[in-house]
Amino acid sequence: MAEAAAAAAAAAASRRALHFVFKVANRFQTARFYRDLLGMKILRHEEFEEGCKASCNGPYDGKWSKTMVGYGSEDNHFVAELTYNYGIGDYRLGNDFLGLTLVSSQAVTNAKKLEWPLHEVAEGVFETEAPGGYKFYLKNHSQPPSDPVLKVTLAVSDLCTSLHYWSDLLGMTVYEKDGEQQRAVLGYADSQLPDIEALMKKENQKILTPLVSLDTPGKATVQVVILADPDGHEICFVGDEAFRELSKMDPNGNKLLDDAMAADKSDEWFAKHKIQKPSG
Repeated sequence: MAEAAAAAAAAAASRRALHFVFKVANRFQTARFYRDLLGMKILRHEEFEEGCKASCNGPYDGKWSKTMVGYGSEDNHFVAELTYNYGIGDYRLGNDFLGLTLVSSQAVTNAKKLEWPLHEVAEGVFETEAPGGYKFYLKNHSQPPSDPVLKVTLAVSDLCTSLHYWSDLLGMTVYEKDGEQQRAVLGYADSQLPDIEALMKKENQKILTPLVSLDTPGKATVQVVILADPDGHEICFVGDEAFRELSKMDPNGNKLLDDAMAADKSDEWFAKHKIQKPSG
């Protein structure tokens, strides 16, 4: 029993939060926000001719792309995954994503220079929105040498239930907890995918996609298990070794994204056929 608990603790300690997925409908404006305002780098860009069998791009079967953006290598930075479906014109936002917070006085300066809407919501903290309505909070301090991304904030319906799921089952550390305000901060202080899947089955938790291998053209094949927390937030666990191969920074990332945007005639096609791009 003690050995099993020790093994589980060791597995949890080896996990790390990798990225958060944003579905985007306008790649031009989105690229401008992440590159020119936030000052992030295009780490890699990938195009797919058909929908992901693990629904990585949502419940869509057509052509799509994935762009990873961040302040540094995916090995030691938390990054954003921008998912674009060629046939979708906009996405309806829910009430679950409350914002991503990062530290960068340069981003604040960039937003003012670009005349991007910016509101000071606390001393030295500015709220802005990415295309599509996703909220970002910019702390007006010098960008740290480590990762400037501080946290992603999610709404939950029951704090105790969510803490049990994210901390007890997924092994995250509780760094802050405020029962009165009904909020908590968790993270990995720093996978065993079959073990995670088995644990969730044992605990009667929702598994959206059982262990599956996913191919990326010309790159490594990764294994993933996709879960849903008690509020339906999707969590994708990916095998570390293949992911490190897949996630190597591509020096051609910017060009690949720019070329894909220039070649994208989906808006023209829908306009020519007098059809409005559907909402996602």
